Amino acid sequence: MRIKGSAPYVGMVLAEFAQVGLMIASKVAIANGMPNLVFILYSNTLASVILLPFSLLFHRSPRPQLTLSLLRGFFLLALLGFLAQIFGYAGIQYSSATLATAMLNLVPGFTFVLAIIFRMEKLEWWRGSSIAKSMGTVVSIAGAFVVTLYKGSPILMTPSPSNFPDQLFLSQHSNWVYGGLLLAADCVMSSAWLILQASILKKYPAELIINFYYCFFVAIQSAAASLIMERSPGAWSLEPSTRGVFGYAFQVGAITWCVHQKGPVFVAMFKPVGIVVAVAMGVIFLGDTLYAGSLIGATVIVTGFYSVMWGKATEEKIDEDVGVSSSESTSQKAPLLQNCNEGPSLSKCN
Repeated sequence: MRIKGSAPYVGMVLAEFAQVGLMIASKVAIANGMPNLVFILYSNTLASVILLPFSLLFHRSPRPQLTLSLLRGFFLLALLGFLAQIFGYAGIQYSSATLATAMLNLVPGFTFVLAIIFRMEKLEWWRGSSIAKSMGTVVSIAGAFVVTLYKGSPILMTPSPSNFPDQLFLSQHSNWVYGGLLLAADCVMSSAWLILQASILKKYPAELIINFYYCFFVAIQSAAASLIMERSPGAWSLEPSTRGVFGYAFQVGAITWCVHQKGPVFVAMFKPVGIVVAVAMGVIFLGDTLYAGSLIGATVIVTGFYSVMWGKATEEKIDEDVGVSSSESTSQKAPLLQNCNEGPSLSKCN
């Protein structure tokens, strides 16, 4: 039971590792001259190819029938994801990776607000759990800004690997206002994507099939956009983009499953944790310097993270207790109803 309960947490941590790897692969591809639209096209095309056999294998049992309404929902979900990817990559180009990382941590706040608006989350100020979730969200976002915007003094310095040049992760354009607006749009689209995905999962609880259709429709949308925007044959080179495809497929699959298990706010709260993963991988694999600001920000993020998780765990325990009480109440009434139904005459129940 404990292993099953911890699976969404492990899945999201692994998904954040995959996201960091995907960011590295995308930056390498873009630095080598691959346009954003083409990278999105190849990533989602190959991810859909990978997901198709797995979706057929793991969802062989009877499942809800696909309807036109569901297909429209899949297409809209793909459109939100496609726009989020376009805004995100363009925002990095027009600003910097630092600003992009900081803005990404607005997703928990936007998702929490949207979940309240669509009544997917309860906000009851008289309950400690709601206060913990609200304050934890704010603290996590604040910690994410600290870890990305405040350096402080260096704590650990390692030599930079030769295969990762220093200028690889620097933006080629410097327009922070425009880039910040694009990244804010990315966060809004990502939050709406999580909310819509949670709604679709309630109607069609087959994660891998939803995953496949999502990647498939994103591939179609990005192919149409690429054919219009990218006319140069050199822009369609495949080799640089293949490194991140497998990580992308795993990331989308893990996030979809976790949304089904725990809800969209749970998934969004791991975005600040992704900053900690990025800092650790940067120091270990890329030779980045660990600064005091990173350590302080990571501590704040963990504090806010556990505050939200405590709030959600408390609410889940309350819901379980209510369910147990309701079951016990029903079982106590069952013998009376059974005796009435077994009697040859209804007069015995009067």
